[in-house]
Amino acid sequence: MSARGVLAEVYRRDRVLALTGWGTLALFAVLLAVAPFDSRTVTGINPWVKPMKFCVSITAYVWTLAWFVGYLRTYPRAVRLVSRGTALVFVGEMVCLVTQAARGVTSHFNVKTPFDGAVFGMMGVLIAFNTLLVVVTLALFFLRTSEPLAPAYLWGIRAGLLLFFLGSLEGMAMISNMAHTVGAPDGGPGLPFVNWSTRSGDLRVAHFFAFHALQLLPLAGFLLSRHRPGWPRRRQVACVLALAVLYAAGVSLLFWQATAGRPLLGLGALSP
Repeated sequence: MSARGVLAEVYRRDRVLALTGWGTLALFAVLLAVAPFDSRTVTGINPWVKPMKFCVSITAYVWTLAWFVGYLRTYPRAVRLVSRGTALVFVGEMVCLVTQAARGVTSHFNVKTPFDGAVFGMMGVLIAFNTLLVVVTLALFFLRTSEPLAPAYLWGIRAGLLLFFLGSLEGMAMISNMAHTVGAPDGGPGLPFVNWSTRSGDLRVAHFFAFHALQLLPLAGFLLSRHRPGWPRRRQVACVLALAVLYAAGVSLLFWQATAGRPLLGLGALSP
């Protein structure tokens, strides 16, 4: 299937989530055009970089979710809740991010003023609600899908949703730390665009990889069922689950590395 065909299928499966993704992608283009004309910095980078990163991440998430809920037509009321609730969460999230970027202040871990604290608190409520929606989606995939799925693919979706949920919980470590960097203030030297610290631990690394298990593990299950049709189903499922365990172990290692104050790539000697 071509990229155009995939996007058309995403729209067919869930119009609300598809349009949400197009909205954040359009916002990314606007922010990309605005950023070069803003000389301010927030934690050492252009204030529009963070909203741009979220636009990309949200687009990937809502389009992936739109694809998945297409298998849950047996539960139309639950799917509407997940679809519209997710759209509400990320529209609200982007309003908060863009507002704070326009003001030239940080959006996360910022409680310097009552307004800043209210924005940060609102973002926390929205993400907590989205985590609940992920749990609902995961539960539905353990019940019955509206069409038969290859077992390896189905278990890839389940494992991806579970790791996404655990990644959401990992965000609580950032909140308790009131920063994403461990061992140094936020805003030091970092990798291009993602800005993960190159001198200290950064909790965003494990967060990122846990979230994108949602794409990688289902894709692995799909490819395995497609290209190894001669394998017994139990072997296919066992391979997907083994990959999920290894992936979870890798994410755990990245989390431990960050909490120990160690960067993903130690480029401190090369940083100014």
